[in-house]
Amino acid sequence: MSPRNSSGIPLLDESKSFSLIFRGAKTLDLMVDEGGDREEILYVLTNIIRQYGLAKLKVGNEVLLLRYVWNDVDRDNSNTINEKEMGELLNRINFLVKEKNHSAVYQKFCKTLALDKANRRNGLTFEQCVTLLHKTKRDTWQVKPVTQLFFDIFGQFMNNNKVRKKVSANSFLTRFLQTVQGEKTKTIEDVRNMFEKLQMLELADVADLVSEKDYISLDHFEAYLLSRDNDIFDPHREKYCRSDMNKPLSEYWINSSHNTYLTGDQLTSRSSVEMYIKALYRGCRCLELDIWDGGKDEYGNPIPIVYHGHTMTSKILFEDIIKSFEVFLMLHPKTYPLILSLENHCSIPYQQVMAFQLKSILGKKLYEPAEASLSRPLPSPSQLRGMVVLKGRRPEGATDDYDTDDDAAADDMTDQQSIRTERSSNTMKAPKSMKIAPELAKITLFHGTKFKSWQESTQSFTYHMHSFSESRVRSLCKHNQTNQWIQYNQTHMSRTFPSGKRVDSSNYSPILAWSTGCQMVALNYQTPDDPLRINDGRFRENGEQGYVLKPSTLMMNADIEPRASLLEVKILSGSCLPKPGGQSHGECIDPYIAISLFDCHDGKELVSVQTTNTVMNNGFAPIWNFEDSFHFQVQNMCVAVMQFTVWDKNPSPKPDDFIASASVPISCMRHGIRSVQLFDANNTRSGAFDFASLLVLIKFEHCQAEI
Repeated sequence: MSPRNSSGIPLLDESKSFSLIFRGAKTLDLMVDEGGDREEILYVLTNIIRQYGLAKLKVGNEVLLLRYVWNDVDRDNSNTINEKEMGELLNRINFLVKEKNHSAVYQKFCKTLALDKANRRNGLTFEQCVTLLHKTKRDTWQVKPVTQLFFDIFGQFMNNNKVRKKVSANSFLTRFLQTVQGEKTKTIEDVRNMFEKLQMLELADVADLVSEKDYISLDHFEAYLLSRDNDIFDPHREKYCRSDMNKPLSEYWINSSHNTYLTGDQLTSRSSVEMYIKALYRGCRCLELDIWDGGKDEYGNPIPIVYHGHTMTSKILFEDIIKSFEVFLMLHPKTYPLILSLENHCSIPYQQVMAFQLKSILGKKLYEPAEASLSRPLPSPSQLRGMVVLKGRRPEGATDDYDTDDDAAADDMTDQQSIRTERSSNTMKAPKSMKIAPELAKITLFHGTKFKSWQESTQSFTYHMHSFSESRVRSLCKHNQTNQWIQYNQTHMSRTFPSGKRVDSSNYSPILAWSTGCQMVALNYQTPDDPLRINDGRFRENGEQGYVLKPSTLMMNADIEPRASLLEVKILSGSCLPKPGGQSHGECIDPYIAISLFDCHDGKELVSVQTTNTVMNNGFAPIWNFEDSFHFQVQNMCVAVMQFTVWDKNPSPKPDDFIASASVPISCMRHGIRSVQLFDANNTRSGAFDFASLLVLIKFEHCQAEI
């Protein structure tokens, strides 16, 4: 029998425990009961997730949506939907039918199916409800964009003068993929493989499906347009490329977080080890720890703690955070390096304990740089795979430079003062003295140093690096220092972080810092705002490994003018849009789309936002004014990001509700008629968001879609 406490509750047994990690929600920690088999439970859960992932690839979005909501609306567990439940079903999928019309709609549909009175009383089966959803979407007074596109591309009439209901593989290849979509390398064999997958999809029985091998129907065409295979995000850029991971660390953008431990604001919120796990699973690979002297244990040993110093935020143990990294790397041994930005405020005895805990917990997973390696270029992500790298202070007893974000922020000046500082080192304040334990310095790679001039910084060791607040980033770019910064960042590292004025933990746009080649642009991960969603889109590249190779223009010695382009966007339609937060109850949404371009030019951030009309009471299959075109001037295609955000319109003065979004770097965007796979506030496509998407038309000036 397992040992128990005085209340009879079993004591924690790590060999019987496991955690279910939910993105955006609290982790569920469980322990197997007496006689239970943890490994068997984990095996079953893992297989359920894997099998679901495989099965849903063979099911159309409407069928998936219905399966997702079925148990919620089938309240009597009869495996059928009656008249009342049909009203709940339609509300759940965000298609408004007034309550007084429920009976008429139900009876009309039953009549279409030729159901007798007994079957009508019994209710609609799952398959019949799939048919209902299909008819709800199809039987609209509006011209469906997909139908219009189908006829425009392939012709409204076939050779026998009948209205077109199917398209051949050859026409799909030559008229659509190679011409409209610009996919010149696609072959007839590729198309046949696509057709085979489409014909295997579970769609509504009333759909005018085609079973001929080399043909697909209009409904198959729509299923393809909304599929991941037709995603706006270039699959070649999204795919993990192992051969790209052999450059020095300075040649990458690295997914980074600021004050990772905080769950909310910067002054009073709770600190949590769980925030590190959430950040890691969101793709973050540079995490921050503010370490301070805590108390001492019963034996008088120092206990380093982490919290936002001089605030009311709660305190957590440094040791527990390091243990979480060890567990993550044990589960994901091929992870590219985790960089820990140590904001070290500790006295020497506490630093010695930090060094001991890092070495004893991480063991061989901790990177300890050899002295000889420090005079060479920085190591590559491949060389550091599965390891933890420390950023802090390297020289033993260093007192010449600062090491923390607080010090870097305190050094921020007005633009004029900043320029004077560049001209005369005599105006700088005396450096802050800070002793470093040799045990900690020895296992640290990146040494944070104070910025004085680009010339001096570029000539320093490659493991020396700088930290800048967001206001300093703007100041340096404003005073024409962008090119010097780009040159520095080719061989050295820079980290940027939010202004101390952002006590609400809001974020700044990472675009400007990326444009200077800054590798670690740290954001507040606890705040799901536009900048964090921009970051999610950027690091969707390279298989979400947290490391993206910087564009070649940021690695050239010459002063290269960023590539510009004109971009036209049309929002055609939406599919299976959920309620705010994926809620199961509430009014049908009134969706509209905000299309935002985040860009920069001449050292300044540029933001352009345009919005569609609002579609009332329809999130299931909304159609916007698809004749409307939105035009954008892209100034820097290497770093610019476009964001598609779905909002639910509310009466003033209530703010509109966020539904879902997708951020796509312009350099990763495919032109043509594309699907935009939408993500929730936690950057996941799960639950009610698993099937949410937009259909858009994208045209670049240099690659016009021909329709």
